[in-house]
Formats: sequence, C-alpha cells, structure tokens
Amino acid sequence: MQRIAEEIARLLDASVTLEDRAFQLLAYGAQSDDIDAVRQESILRRRASPEVRAHFESYGIATATGPVRIPGIHGMRGRICVPLRHGGVTYGYLWLLDSGTITDERLAAIAPLVDRAAAMLAMEARGRHVPLADLFSADPARRAAAGEAIGTRVDGPVCALAVRTGAAGAGSLFVGALRTLPRGVLIDPSLDEPVLPVLAPAAHAPQAARILRDQHGTAAGIGGPRDDVEEAWESWREALLALRVAEHVERHAPIADWPELGIFRFLARLPRRDLAALAAESAALRSAGPELARTVEAYLDHAGHVQETAAALGVHRQTLYYRLGRAEELTGLDLARGEDRLLLHLSLKAAALTGPPRPGEPGGRGQAQ
Repeated sequence: MQRIAEEIARLLDASVTLEDRAFQLLAYGAQSDDIDAVRQESILRRRASPEVRAHFESYGIATATGPVRIPGIHGMRGRICVPLRHGGVTYGYLWLLDSGTITDERLAAIAPLVDRAAAMLAMEARGRHVPLADLFSADPARRAAAGEAIGTRVDGPVCALAVRTGAAGAGSLFVGALRTLPRGVLIDPSLDEPVLPVLAPAAHAPQAARILRDQHGTAAGIGGPRDDVEEAWESWREALLALRVAEHVERHAPIADWPELGIFRFLARLPRRDLAALAAESAALRSAGPELARTVEAYLDHAGHVQETAAALGVHRQTLYYRLGRAEELTGLDLARGEDRLLLHLSLKAAALTGPPRPGEPGGRGQAQ
C-alpha cells in the first residue's frame, strides 16, 4: 500500500493518502505542496476526526463509483476522493489535495494502481472471516489450534466482543460491515446464533462495537483485554456477561465494557437461581412502584447522603425521609445498619439483571461454546 501511495504521488505530483472505510490511515505519499490542518491531523493521529468524516461522507463518497471533488472550506483545502472499489463494494479511499492541475485524464492514468489498492483491501476483508467459535471454545485443543491460525492476524492485546444481532443467522449481515471496521478486527459470521462473536485489537474494540451495534445490532458487550490471543476465550466469557448487563442496565446500555461494570462484574457471574434469591430481598420494595425503588437505590448510590440524594432526585429532604421510612417498613431492613444497606443495595442491582434470558445470552439457549 505504501508503494502504491508513493507511485500515485509521483505520477500526479500531489499529496496522497490511502485510508480504509473507517478513515484509518493506511499509507501516504511524499508531500509535494503545502498541506492543511486536516491532512496533518490525519497523518499524525492515523485517522480522521468524526467531524471530518461526517463532512466528507456528506458528499456521497461511500457509494460513489468515480472520483468526487470536494471543495475547500474554512481553511481546509479542496480534495479529490477516489473510492477504492472492488466487486461493487467500497473498501477505502484515495485522497488527493486538489492543486487544480489534476484532470480527469490524469486520474484515469492511475486507475490500475487504484484497482490494485482496492483489490488488496478486499482480500484483507475476506481474510477477517475466521472460526472464532473454535478460539472461544471450552475445549483447550480447539482453542490452541485456532489460536495458532489466528494469532498472526491480530496483534495483542485483544478483546472479544459479543454483539446481539436480533435474530439467529443474522451474522451474515455483518459481512458488509467489515469494510467499515478498523483493521485487525475479525468476525465469525458463519454461526447460526443471535450473538455475533468478534475479536478486535483492544485499542479498537470500542469503535468496532459502536460500528457493529449501530449497523445491525441492538446491544454489545466488550470483554477485558488479553495479551495472548489464546486467552481470548476468557474475554469472550466476559463479553457475553457484559452484553447481558448492556441489555438490562440502562446506565451501561447499549454497549457495556467489562472493566467498567463495577459490581455488575460480580453479579453477572452469579447463577440465575442465586441472582433471583438476592433480588427477592427487595421484591416488596419494588412491588410498591418504581419511584420508591429508584429513590432507595439513589440514596444507596450516594452512600446515604441525604442532601445529595434529594438534589439528584429533585425532591425535598422530608419527602426523601418519608420514602426511606416506607422502604424500611416494606423490607423489614434497617437502613441505619451497614449490612442491611449493603443487602438492599445489592438486591436492587441484582434485580436489574433478572428476567427471562434471551437466546444467546449467558444462561440462555444458543450460547457459543
């Protein structure tokens, strides 16, 4: 890719960059003229900012079949975007700073190089289809064999992602999403499951989760990072549990990152029977209505600080005191006792995770093994 960028820069005597569909920098040619802040930022940070991406995409570059000329604006120089298309699919972009001398005829002369770059990106995308079910398996032998085959395709540390697709067999929908994902992200769309397994470099895991969830998913969980790809199965278990939290706990929806889940990392590991038993401790409180349960949980979240809780809920302190007293009557617990407060707090958190499991959820049917 670097040689292609340098050859195009030489032929056109222009500043050149090659980027993938996620606007990550792949290669760039020697600078032949003054560059603007946008290009400098792209080279230094190895990717374009979300604002720049949105501006360029508004010109229809994702579906264009030929060069798109984008005028300069607010200190940004004009550009020519040449989509890198292969088999009718756009896999990336060739960017040229428009000096006013790059005619359509000159662009046509670099068509073979553009086609070659597009074919290389298409080949890389096809290489991202890997048997992650084996890598995430409970069988050490299957994991070892898969890790040896996959380990050369992604650099550690890595994270596993679990993306809810909404229906069994929907993983095939994500094949097209590969061209928009950061490099190094691997998926297994072959499983007839409602949860898509993904392996990503840890640095790109949040971005990959957002892209996949926004395109075809409903929620996603990100497991903790692992330095060795053969330990990614542990991250996969965490990703499934994080997905469960994302689907049940509003504060962590729609994408839950395992290291950031706090107490839910422990509650999500509990068997459903134990989780239900813990949630039962607050059943009477919750049956009295969501407002009362929300009040008590906010009070406990604020470590028993009445003034902070009242301000957060937008109620008078006397109203708060009344509700807390009512909660004690319903539960038989004393909120002045540390152990009672801890029990009720954990019970309310556990209650958020209870409910019938969806297919593909941990504890439910269809979970990848």
